[in-house]
Amino acid sequence: MTRALFADLDAVLSIARHGSFRAAALELGMSTTALSNAIGKLEQRLGVRLFNRTTRSVALSDAGRTFVDRIGPAVTDIHDAMLAVQSLQETPTGTLRINAFASAAREVMAPLVCTFLRQYPQVHIDLVTEGKLVDIVAGGFDLGLRPADLVPSDMIALSLGLPRENAVVAAPDFLQTHGTPSVPADLYRYRCLRARLPNNALFRWRFEKDGVPVQIDVQGSLTLDEASLVRIAAQEGMGLGYVMEADVRDDIAAGRLVRVLADWTPRLAPLALYYPGRKNPPAAFKAFLTAARAFANAQVSAGPGSGS
Repeated sequence: MTRALFADLDAVLSIARHGSFRAAALELGMSTTALSNAIGKLEQRLGVRLFNRTTRSVALSDAGRTFVDRIGPAVTDIHDAMLAVQSLQETPTGTLRINAFASAAREVMAPLVCTFLRQYPQVHIDLVTEGKLVDIVAGGFDLGLRPADLVPSDMIALSLGLPRENAVVAAPDFLQTHGTPSVPADLYRYRCLRARLPNNALFRWRFEKDGVPVQIDVQGSLTLDEASLVRIAAQEGMGLGYVMEADVRDDIAAGRLVRVLADWTPRLAPLALYYPGRKNPPAAFKAFLTAARAFANAQVSAGPGSGS
């Protein structure tokens, strides 16, 4: 089997799995045009159409479904054989694909991901951030990174031990002008920075104290869908913002932002790496898990206040 043909078979399976040329192209690291051309040439070679395409959808043809059913197990066996050989290599190489919430990725980027890549420069990490839970197996990812309470039950999870919590912050001048809220209900009297979720719904600020949860539908003149924009707007005095504490820790320490209602934002579930059970994982995968375990142990040794 030539390298090009094996790549074409992987492409067919990826398109079938995603139901989309665009999503498959992102997974395979190529342009949609190049992927479409490759599939077109394979269809010409086979003499059949594998996919029925419209401007809005992609679906397997009858011939395509038969083709995928036959090649799927064979390609899986070939990949398993390659992984078995790669697991024997001494120097970690190759690509690791990780899917994560953006906030989770920001927390581990410097201390874990960048540190790992400095130690293993021959490894490539493809880190994809999404605001929704995805099936990492169907998406072709090696690992997922989410809060531990969101990890699917059929996955192996490795807690990273990072202390995590939300924080309500504002610029010092804003608080000097408008005063400081002492309980969540006070927020109805303040200009706040509203947040839009990936499903287009507006996020309700969540609080808890003494086991009693509270949700506040804040009001304000600015609605944003990215945490870094909330941070900037809060620094500019546009209102109170609700963000991950890790994202504004340096700003609080430097006095650019002031945290309020801290006693109403309890600790959140720690971050966890997760993955399906794997036989003969490649050296890069094993090395990254080793690095993650060392990172997690360091968080435990540092104590509960290490992230604050």
